[in-house]
Amino acid sequence: MSQSLTAAGPVAELALTGDLTRPARLTVPDLLAWPQHAADVSFECATSGVQRHRFTGPLLHDVLSAAGPGFDPVRRKDRLRFLIAVSGVDGHHALLSWAEIDPDFGRAPVLLAVTIDTAPLDRAGPQLVLPQDRCGARHISGINSIRVDGGYPGWT
Repeated sequence: MSQSLTAAGPVAELALTGDLTRPARLTVPDLLAWPQHAADVSFECATSGVQRHRFTGPLLHDVLSAAGPGFDPVRRKDRLRFLIAVSGVDGHHALLSWAEIDPDFGRAPVLLAVTIDTAPLDRAGPQLVLPQDRCGARHISGINSIRVDGGYPGWT
């Protein structure tokens, strides 16, 4: 994972890449610039049973929209071909579709959490939180990259 240094020590960074007009490297403090949302989440973990946490952070849709996804805004369905690949420092990966998080379609309140149970995630990195998932398999800790991919233009 890439890290930035602050007076308090290293801060984890995530890279936003892919079909974006404004790719970026973001830290947890950077993610505080977006409106913050809270989610009380319960999910089943295969190794440790039911987990319950309160997460806060911006919506994934808000952060990715600010990065300028490369779909044609005039063609409403063009965004349906976009995929979002999220990777964590521990090697876990999750794949989402743009339609899942888009307010005009699935409207899933997926968070890039900057806190867990009020503890800041500056050093560990943000976490992908899907409050609607019963299983925690798509929960990614220590996100180090998010890639937006437009797939094939002929899909729309």
